[in-house]
Amino acid sequence: MAAAEPGPDVSLREATQRKLRKFEQLRGQPVPPGEFWDVVVLTAADQEQEVAYQLQLSRKLQCGELPLGVHYHVFADPIGAKIGNGGSTLCALQHLEEIYGEIWSSFTILLIHSGGYSQRLPNASALGKIFTALPLGDPIFQMLELKLAMYIDFPSHMSPGILVTCADDIELYSVGETDILRFDKPGFTALAHPSDLTIGTTHGVFVLENSDDSECGDLEYRICHRFLHKPSLQEMYQANAVRRKSNPSPKNFASGDLSAQNLHSDIVYTDSLFYMDHNSARKLLAFYQQLGALTCEIDAYGDFLQALGPGATVAYTKNTANVTREESELVGIREKIFHLLQGTPLNVITLNNSKFYHIGTTQEYLYHFTSDKKLKSELGLLSKAVSISPGDSEGSDKTTCVIQSIVEPRCALTPGSVVEYSWLGPDVTVGGNSIISGCHVVSKAAIPPSSFLCTLSLKANGHSVYATMAYGVDDNLKQNVKVLSDLHSLQFSGLGFLACLDLWGLKMNEDLFSGNKSSLSLWTARIFPVCPSLNDSVRASLRLLEAVRSRSPFPLTSYERLSIEEMLFYKDVEDMMKWREHLSQEISLQRCQADV
Repeated sequence: MAAAEPGPDVSLREATQRKLRKFEQLRGQPVPPGEFWDVVVLTAADQEQEVAYQLQLSRKLQCGELPLGVHYHVFADPIGAKIGNGGSTLCALQHLEEIYGEIWSSFTILLIHSGGYSQRLPNASALGKIFTALPLGDPIFQMLELKLAMYIDFPSHMSPGILVTCADDIELYSVGETDILRFDKPGFTALAHPSDLTIGTTHGVFVLENSDDSECGDLEYRICHRFLHKPSLQEMYQANAVRRKSNPSPKNFASGDLSAQNLHSDIVYTDSLFYMDHNSARKLLAFYQQLGALTCEIDAYGDFLQALGPGATVAYTKNTANVTREESELVGIREKIFHLLQGTPLNVITLNNSKFYHIGTTQEYLYHFTSDKKLKSELGLLSKAVSISPGDSEGSDKTTCVIQSIVEPRCALTPGSVVEYSWLGPDVTVGGNSIISGCHVVSKAAIPPSSFLCTLSLKANGHSVYATMAYGVDDNLKQNVKVLSDLHSLQFSGLGFLACLDLWGLKMNEDLFSGNKSSLSLWTARIFPVCPSLNDSVRASLRLLEAVRSRSPFPLTSYERLSIEEMLFYKDVEDMMKWREHLSQEISLQRCQADV
C-alpha cells in the first residue's frame, strides 16, 4: 500500500527546513561562484539609516553570520523628495553602474527594499526592519538571514538580472522533487501565491492567460495578461483574475490567517517578489539617467508591473487612489514608464503550495510569533531562542516568545507577549499582548497588558543617554493632525491625547512636537524622558504609561524629553549593538555555568 502523501503543512515545513539547513552551511564560509548571489543590496531611507545598516552588516560578516565572497551594499535614497521603492530601485541601478560598470550585466543581484522607519512596528525603527530578530537559529536569524535562506535555490537557476523583494515579508513554498524555479526568461518574472479575495484587495493580482493544462501542480509557469494593483472585488471579477469555486483548488492560501483554511473559496494569485532580466534593468536605468532627478514616489510593483503584459493599458497611470502623496509630476512619470515597458512580457511562476506572511505591524508581529501555530511549525519558530528564561507556555493557544534575552526566575511573562534583546529582573511582570525590546528592568515593575516598550541608546552632546518609547500596541503612531486644535482626535493607550497631557502636566503648544509643525502625531510628540541609564529610562517611561492606564498624574516637566522622531536622529547604533553582544555573552556564560 502506497504511503500517504504528506499534507501541505508537512511539505512546506520539510522544504523550509531544507533551505534553512543549506543556508546554515554557508554562514561564515566562502561561496563558490554561481551558487549564491553575486551582489546583495539593501536600500535605506537616508544616509543615517545607511550608516546603521553598514555597521550591522560589517558586524555580521565579522561574526560569520553571512556567506562570504558576496558583495554586500547599502544604497540610501538621494536627499530630497521621497521616491518610493520604485525610485529606490532606479537609484540602486545607478549605484551598481557606477561601482561595477559593464560587469554588473553578468551578476545575479538580490535587491531588498529596506528603507523607511517602520512606524507600525517601531522596535524595528532604529536598526531597520531587515534586521528584525526572529525566534530562530543560533546566532539569531534576522529577516536578512531568512530572506537569504528562503531564496537559496534561486541564483543557480537565474540568468543575470535583479530579484526585487521587500524586507518585512516571508515567502514559504514547496514544489515537487523534480520542479525547479527558473528565472531565465526575457522580461520580468514574478512569483504568484493563491490567496483569498480579501488579500487581493491589498496586494497585486495577476490576470493569467488561459492554460491548456487542467492539472494544478505545485508549480506552474504561466503568462500574465495583465497586472492589477490593489484592485476591488468587482475589478478582480471583471478582469477574469478570479479562479472560481468549480476549478481545482490549490493546496494552500497565501493569506497567513484563519480565513485561508476554506480551500473551496474563490481565489486570486497575488504578488510577492519579482525578477527582471538585465536588459529590462538596463532600460530602466537609461530612463532614470535621462530623467536626471526623481521628484515623486514611484512604486516598483504598481508602476512597473502594471505596464507589463499584452492586456496592459495606460489607464492605470491616472489612478492615484492608492498613492499616499500625489505630486503633480506623478501621472507624467507613470506614463513614461508605461511606454518604456509596454510590450515587455510578465512571466508568472504560480506556487500553489505556498504561504505569504507579512510582519510589518505590532499585531502581525505578536500574532505570528506567539499564536500562529502554522508558521511556527513551517518555519520552526521557537518560544525561547538563544535566551535564559524559566518555564514555558507551550501547551496554551498563545505562547511567550523570548529572543536573545535574560528573564530571571520569578519574572512573570504572560502568554501572548514578545521579549527581545532585554534583561528582566526577578520582580518584573509583563502583561499579555506586549512587546518589550532592548529594555533592562532591574527593580520591581508591572508592565500592563498590551504595552509597547522599546529603549534606544542615544548620543547627545557627546554623552550617552537613553530614552524608551512607551505606548499601547494598538496606538496609531502614523495618524496626524495639521493643527493643535485637532489634537483631541489622537489617542494614546486608549485615552485622548489631550487628557494624557493633563496627566503629564504638559501644555499644548507647537514646542511639544518635533519636525513638521503641520503634521502633529504621537511619532513627533516630545513626551519620552531622557535618562542616564537603561533601567532609569524604562522606569520613567513605564510611569508615563501607567499614569495613563490608571488615570493618575505623573508630571514630566522635570525631564528633558524627546519624540520618537528625535530619538531616531540621536540613536547610537554601536551602543545598541554592544548591549546585544553583552546579552549574548551573558547568556553563553550562564549556559556554561548551568552545564557544570
